[in-house]
Amino acid sequence: MQVTSVGHAGFHITTAAGTILCDPWVNPAYFGSWFPFPDNTQLDWKALGDVDYLYVSHLHRDHFDERNLLENVSKDATVLLPDYPVPDLRRELERLGFTKFFETQDSVKHTVSGPKGDLDVMIIALRAPADGPIGDSGLVVSDGETTLFNMNDARPVDMDVLGEQFGDIDVHLLQYSGAIWYPMVYDMPRGSKKRFAEQKRQRGMDRARSYVDQVGATWVVPSAGPPAFLDPELRYLNDEGRIDAEHVGGDLSNIFPDQITFLEEMKKAGNGSERPGQGLLFIPGTVGDFRGTEMLSLTHPVPEDEVMRIFTEKTAYLDAFAERQAPVLTAEKATWAADDGVPLIGALRAKFEPIMAGSDLICDGIGYAVGLEMGSETVVLDFPNRVVREPKGDDGKYRYGFRIAPELVRTVLRDDEPDWVNTIFLSTRFTTWRIGGYNEFLYTFFKCLTDERIAYADGWFSEAHDDTASCELDGWEVQRRCPHLKADLSKFGVVEGEKLTCNLHGWQWDLPTGRCLTSSGHPLRASRLAT
Repeated sequence: MQVTSVGHAGFHITTAAGTILCDPWVNPAYFGSWFPFPDNTQLDWKALGDVDYLYVSHLHRDHFDERNLLENVSKDATVLLPDYPVPDLRRELERLGFTKFFETQDSVKHTVSGPKGDLDVMIIALRAPADGPIGDSGLVVSDGETTLFNMNDARPVDMDVLGEQFGDIDVHLLQYSGAIWYPMVYDMPRGSKKRFAEQKRQRGMDRARSYVDQVGATWVVPSAGPPAFLDPELRYLNDEGRIDAEHVGGDLSNIFPDQITFLEEMKKAGNGSERPGQGLLFIPGTVGDFRGTEMLSLTHPVPEDEVMRIFTEKTAYLDAFAERQAPVLTAEKATWAADDGVPLIGALRAKFEPIMAGSDLICDGIGYAVGLEMGSETVVLDFPNRVVREPKGDDGKYRYGFRIAPELVRTVLRDDEPDWVNTIFLSTRFTTWRIGGYNEFLYTFFKCLTDERIAYADGWFSEAHDDTASCELDGWEVQRRCPHLKADLSKFGVVEGEKLTCNLHGWQWDLPTGRCLTSSGHPLRASRLAT
């Protein structure tokens, strides 16, 4: 099996039974905020797109690159389709001209037969409202000789299915870096933001290393991050801390560590050349040839010293990258909606109020009014009353508030975007504040701005989940499944004193009371074991 990095979470997989292109992203995403790092514009995208199979893990724009898919990927390719509850991904691919679909079942091994032979594939589909835009996934591929797990930035909760269906994994591709806006955009004291960022960064590293241990692959390729922030307004988001032969680590308060940093974390944790889980550095154009557990060759597109300079001289690399991409960024900004002088409240009412009317559980879960400050105009999303209105004198300070440039709001309204999380929020081109904990219901609302999505999300939250099974963690008996998204706490739970952290998403609980420290609701069943 030959595995070629095409940048970020993208890979081109060559087997005797056919070729697969995974998540081919090259054009800037999220209002021009994200560019693939390292630069992958030099690749031959027409050649890469001439494949037998296409796999797009989910609709996040750093995985679903509409322009690249439209212009460069063969419409004769068969799409390996995840098993999602809402068919938005299929609809989008059909709109781009794809007509051949192999519909998989969640976590079921399938044999895909083509003119060149058979491939065994399985797609683990995550379908909670918090997973991507109503869906995220990971792909397992076996050609009978080598088995590869492309986890990209999915967060599966049950790794046992890998062994049950495929046995040992040879190559593991996984996310390790941030793909979120917290805490950088929050209006909070600098010291607090630094501490929260350090915690966020370390939790991401811990989660990724936990997956490395659980999957137990021979070779591990950190991928799916970080992006490059090339807009001068956003350059501060890049981890440009000192990285050289004597110090690998970067800025510990930056949530976008790079590949070299995670490989160093793996070494510290014991994942070196003498044991399974050896990390490999891929950049766009790197080709790895694997035969079972054996790596036959690893070839970079440039000499080794040039590969390392991307990371050890990152500021200079990003400066040159930004200069090359400046016209692209300018063109992207030219597509944003202009100010037509019409207040935004009318369009926001038309967009939001029907969604509010169809989502009682989510609106009640939000439970308060949310402020949108858009330049000189402020609009209130009054979730208890299911209306969008102007501010009132007795509103006080909103428990959640957003400051967003009006041109961004006008653009998503013009384009009838179903997901502000996948556009405005991931762009980091906004600021926010909150009083109290994170509100998962609020962000679910913003990513479910269609009748179909909101109905699914409302129903998902209303379903009862079994929490009868228990596990023991450092002197405590706790329910085995996390109250947030049902991760196995025997694998992802970490106890420090009287606080439990689930490393899958970083949520925390106070063990003596069972109270969730991250968000309202979501209590945990826990009791101290007798000594």
